[in-house]
Amino acid sequence: MKKVSLLFMQRRKLRISAVSYINTMPFVHGIRHSGLLKNYSLSLDVPSVCAEKLISRKVDVGLVPVAIIPTLKKYYILPEFCIGANGIVNSVMLYSDVPVSEIKNVYLDYQSRTSVKLVRVLAKNFWKISPVWIDAKKGYESKIKGTAAGVIIGDRNFILKKKYKYVYDLAEQWKQYTGLPFVFACWIANRKLTKEESMSFRKALEFGIDNRIDVVNKLKRKYGEKMIRNYLYNNILYNFDRPKHIALELFLKLSSKIR
Repeated sequence: MKKVSLLFMQRRKLRISAVSYINTMPFVHGIRHSGLLKNYSLSLDVPSVCAEKLISRKVDVGLVPVAIIPTLKKYYILPEFCIGANGIVNSVMLYSDVPVSEIKNVYLDYQSRTSVKLVRVLAKNFWKISPVWIDAKKGYESKIKGTAAGVIIGDRNFILKKKYKYVYDLAEQWKQYTGLPFVFACWIANRKLTKEESMSFRKALEFGIDNRIDVVNKLKRKYGEKMIRNYLYNNILYNFDRPKHIALELFLKLSSKIR
């Protein structure tokens, strides 16, 4: 019976959900093109949907917002890689027509969980403001005006930065507050992967990071080579090192006090 069970585990398809943003494309490139993963399915989703799929066990592994970690009953963090930043990230922003001290309302991006928690942590502990928090719906960008600010995550930021008078990069603000890097998302499994699955998945991700230039070449015509290269090589940090683990622990501690 044990042999049959083990054989099933080895043959079962590894179901993966990854974020559909540019910062995840090196991971996706590795999963799809390294040749190291033989039996898998991959869906590309916004972060909140990645989280929902992992929680509901629609996938085995997800690149999920770290803010969901306290809600998980049983999980396995894959420790080598993440979506992080050490200062400016350029794709997790708070936009406003007024300085942060004058903000009265904040629209919270419906695609995010971690960034929503992060802006509230910064508001309470760093900016010392108490705005009204509004769960945004699609199209909320047009409501960012006057004293109403908005959190926007992902690739939309590449065309929005010049639209608003005040632009606050949340990873940079966290760095100013704590002196630490920040982790937005990490790879989490809801079951223990087999040794073969774990090794091949890690090597596939590593292949993608080592070959980021392929992603740059694919996107340079649309975004400009300088911008996309800087984003994937400098703004986004993929190694889940000890400073990021420390930063994650601090963030989860601070966010647990936000109601």
